[in-house]
Amino acid sequence: MQAFWDQVLDFSQTITDEVGAKLLEAFGGAQAEEKSDGSLVTEFDKWSDERLRTAIRETFPDHGVLSEETTHIFPGTDWCWIIDPIDGTTNFTQGIPLWAVSLGLLYRGTPVFGYIYLPTLNQRFHGYWPGSSGLDLPTGAFLNGESIQVRPDDPGRNQFFSFCARSTDVMQQPFPCKVRMLGVATYNLLIVAAGYAVGAVEATPKVWDIAGIWPIVHAAGATWIPLDDQPPFPLTVGENYEKRPFPTLLLNRADLVDEFRPLVQRVAGDR
Repeated sequence: MQAFWDQVLDFSQTITDEVGAKLLEAFGGAQAEEKSDGSLVTEFDKWSDERLRTAIRETFPDHGVLSEETTHIFPGTDWCWIIDPIDGTTNFTQGIPLWAVSLGLLYRGTPVFGYIYLPTLNQRFHGYWPGSSGLDLPTGAFLNGESIQVRPDDPGRNQFFSFCARSTDVMQQPFPCKVRMLGVATYNLLIVAAGYAVGAVEATPKVWDIAGIWPIVHAAGATWIPLDDQPPFPLTVGENYEKRPFPTLLLNRADLVDEFRPLVQRVAGDR
C-alpha cells in the first residue's frame, strides 16, 4: 500500500506544479465571467479543471472525479478525487497573491488524502487522515515537507481568527481575537492547521473547498464543527453537490467550541 501512497503524493505534486506554473503566467491578467451562483470563473479555471481531470483519468483510470467546474455528482467508485482548479478566483483575477489548486482523494466518500498548492507563496500542504476507513496509510500533516500542527494557545487580542466574506456580520458583537479575511476557503482553514490562527469560519464552502483540507486539518489536530450539525462526509453516491454548502467552524482546540460556536453560529442561519 505504501507504493500507492507514494504514487498519490508524487502525482499530486507533479500535476499541481505543472498547473500552477501555467496559472502563474496568467495571474492578475485573466478576464472573468460571473457564474449563476455569483462566483467568478475564467478560461484558466476551465483549463486547470480539464488538465487535472485528464491527468487523474490517465494515472488512476479506476478513480472517479468530482470538480467545481464540471462534474458535481458523486460517483459510485471506491476512490474519487475532488478538485478545485483555482480556489480564490477573484484574488487570481485581481492580482492578489492568495489562491490555490486543491486536490482531495476520497475513499468510499470520505477524504483520506489532501494536497493544496499555493503557487505565489510556493507553499505545498498535504496530509493523510484514515478516519474510520480502515486503510493503512501514512500519517501527518505537512507544509513543504515539514510536519505542522495546530497551536495550543488560548484566544486573545493578539491571536488570529479567519473569516470569510459571508461571515462578517459576526463582528456585530465583540470578538475575542484579531480578524483576518483572506478570500481563499482552503487557506482560510489551513492557517489553523499550520498554527497561524486559533480558528476560522466559512459560511458557505462547497465540497471542493473542503475535501482537500479535511485530511490535513484533522491530521494537524484541529477540531472541525459543522455549523448545520450535518457531518460533511461520507458523501452520498448519486447526489449532486453543486449547490450544497457546508458551514464550518475550525478551532485549534476542542475545549473552545462552547466559546466560539455561539459567536459564529449565525453564519449557518442559527440552525
